Amino acid sequence: MTWAVIFTAEIAELDADYARTARRLRQLALDRYGCLEFTSCTENTREIAISYWPDEDRIRAWKQDPEHLAAQQTGRQRWYRSWSVRVARVTRSYQRASSA
Repeated sequence: MTWAVIFTAEIAELDADYARTARRLRQLALDRYGCLEFTSCTENTREIAISYWPDEDRIRAWKQDPEHLAAQQTGRQRWYRSWSVRVARVTRSYQRASSA
């Protein structure tokens, strides 16, 4: 069973430090914590990031990573006005392969 972590936020200000941190943390989640996929996008003052995980234990471990905790603190102080996190179990998934 796959799990999804859905992060949504209202952006205050995204700077160069944010971009570097986001790249570093995405790679850390994939390489060290077993994240299966990580997708994010920003539009106007809204951001959404969805990551997929093989189990809840890896999500919990990722949540407690020291670099991730430091980034969360900076996010609360500088990057985001508000945010929310939802953790959901994926019970069904469909896809269509690219025809190109």
